[in-house]
Amino acid sequence: MAGVATGTREAGRLLNRELSWLDFNARVLELAEDTDIPLLERVKFCSIFSSNLDEFFMVRVAGLIGQIASGLAVPTADGRTPAETLKEIRRVSTELVARQAKLWRRELRPALEEQGIIVARADDLRGDELDDLRERFERQIYPVLTPLAVGPGQPFPYISGLSLSLGLLVRDPETAEERFARVKVPELLPRFLHVGDRGLLLPLEHVIAHFLPSLFPKMEIAECAAFRVTRNADLEVSDEADDLLEALELELRRRRFGEAVRVEVAESMSEDMRARLVEGLGAERDQLYPVGGLLGLADVMELASLDRPDLKDEPWRAVTQPRITDFDTASEFFDDIRRSDLLVHHPYESFATSFEAFVRGAASDPNVLGIKTTVYRTSDETPLVPALIEAAEEGKQTVCLVELKARFDEHRNIEWSKALERSGVHVVYGFSNLKIHAKATLIVRREGADLRRYVHVGTGNYHAVNARMYEDFGLFTADPEIAADVADLFNYVTGFGRPQRFRKLLVAPFALRSRLIDEIRTVAQSAAAGKKATIRLKVNALSDHAIIEELYEASEAGAEIDIVSRGVCSLRPGVAGMSKNIRVRSVLGRYLEHSRVFIFESGKKATYLMGSADLMPRNLDNRLEVVVPVEDGRAQQRLSAVFDALLADNTQAWELGQDGGWTRLRPKKDERPRPAQNVLMRSSRARYRRRATPSRRER
Repeated sequence: MAGVATGTREAGRLLNRELSWLDFNARVLELAEDTDIPLLERVKFCSIFSSNLDEFFMVRVAGLIGQIASGLAVPTADGRTPAETLKEIRRVSTELVARQAKLWRRELRPALEEQGIIVARADDLRGDELDDLRERFERQIYPVLTPLAVGPGQPFPYISGLSLSLGLLVRDPETAEERFARVKVPELLPRFLHVGDRGLLLPLEHVIAHFLPSLFPKMEIAECAAFRVTRNADLEVSDEADDLLEALELELRRRRFGEAVRVEVAESMSEDMRARLVEGLGAERDQLYPVGGLLGLADVMELASLDRPDLKDEPWRAVTQPRITDFDTASEFFDDIRRSDLLVHHPYESFATSFEAFVRGAASDPNVLGIKTTVYRTSDETPLVPALIEAAEEGKQTVCLVELKARFDEHRNIEWSKALERSGVHVVYGFSNLKIHAKATLIVRREGADLRRYVHVGTGNYHAVNARMYEDFGLFTADPEIAADVADLFNYVTGFGRPQRFRKLLVAPFALRSRLIDEIRTVAQSAAAGKKATIRLKVNALSDHAIIEELYEASEAGAEIDIVSRGVCSLRPGVAGMSKNIRVRSVLGRYLEHSRVFIFESGKKATYLMGSADLMPRNLDNRLEVVVPVEDGRAQQRLSAVFDALLADNTQAWELGQDGGWTRLRPKKDERPRPAQNVLMRSSRARYRRRATPSRRER
């Protein structure tokens, strides 16, 4: 399928970042439309599409609106002004939401009903079911509802971001006075209410609408329509903040009252009510987005979570990395890492039996003297924080670098940081003007008369739940130079001084971009000399202009370049005289492709890198990122094999054309499907079974 905004793009050197992101979300929606995918997995993708779009408006669209309002608007990569980009975003997003609503109404909802999962209305209930619903409404829902009317002495109520509301026009039959009122749909209650024994599920807003007379006794409900407000959620913490924790807590309180950037309304809402909403919210008319059907379809994740394995992908149980299958003690783990680097690939290989075992073992090992780590996003299930607390209580030197500004995880990270501090862990918040996005853990261990350092560097967060859904790599190493680099990095963040030149690590914002450009130029020189010259890049996003221009130069020199970019790509591939030798694809599936891997081959030399950084200005200039060389031959082979699988995918892959449009790949006649993620699951299981003992099979 071509990109949703292809027809409006100019054939320039760069593609628009925001529109490229909308194309990515269109690919997510295409998975929801794919009838070859199990039904509840399609519902899940429908939910993800909505969640993605919510965040896009909260951050990216809010940023564009801010640029326009400030008068400091800078043209986007493709030459559009922010106002032109915003106009196109509104057009494209409206089309996509209409496509999603049609999908829900005509395909997903009827298919669910065929499977006994019936999204119904109160009018569909039998008498006994309606009686049961009334009793539950009065007992479980009515007590938490608060009708808010607008009138003399009653100002327009504050509407929290992403909350679902019912807008009402309520009339007094005796005086004919009419007022606008709002009833918030409670966020702490399930969106879909189970009723009866026929598999009926009623949207909560429909239940409330059915019983509205009890909230407005002796009044007439002239109109009832749902609406939903999206607010600016982009944080702005001053670079001059003396206390980062205090400044962030203040900014989080302010975020609740951010300006409205989108107002979704039911298509049935009258012009009168729309005008009242726009005025009351202080919004602009072009910020109204009519929606046909249910608003806030992110909540259909409740349906996707139903216990119906027959309507889902076959469960995958991550296997233990074969080399560590039979380890019983932390000492064995450290001994193995000391012998050679260890690469693990999640979610195919277990996070619990690799990284979690690593930090648990370090916390309990009496020979471990110190643990230093970073927290960007974590979960209640991850033992990282408890391990740090245990280590601190044992008197070990423990340092945790907490990134308070991890978007939408700020509250959680503030709570973690306070709990860690209470337990004696040294908590560091980094810098107000530099987000800490690196994923690294350093263990200091006494071995005989010496101290040895062990390191884990990951491409993903230390988050146990995400590790089952996100594709990521983790590298364990005892390489003295890498360990010394990681130690220097922690000292830079916790201390006071300028970082010295790193031995092996590529670190942003200091030298990551320049080191990558050096690698690209080396490949270009090999190409010009007629030697082997290939580049393989795997990222979530590629939008850095300097990197893109270097890739163009390498392509013109004759280098063969393959890019796997899950989401945004501002590079325009396949253009004669510019990017003829560059191919770009995106792979989407049951797991979120999240790892960042870079492979450069020039002549007989090959450089393998992996880390936390995407190729975007924010990552290269405004974040602390770590990219580590992968020098172990077996680990390099695994990284190459992953690229081979991704580039051979003919089922869940899309290719980017020179016109900026994305085309989904399908198996040709007599060609078997090769979904990369399925291939990697099979190969992980086979590799495990070749090495694992019968008693220690999949965990």
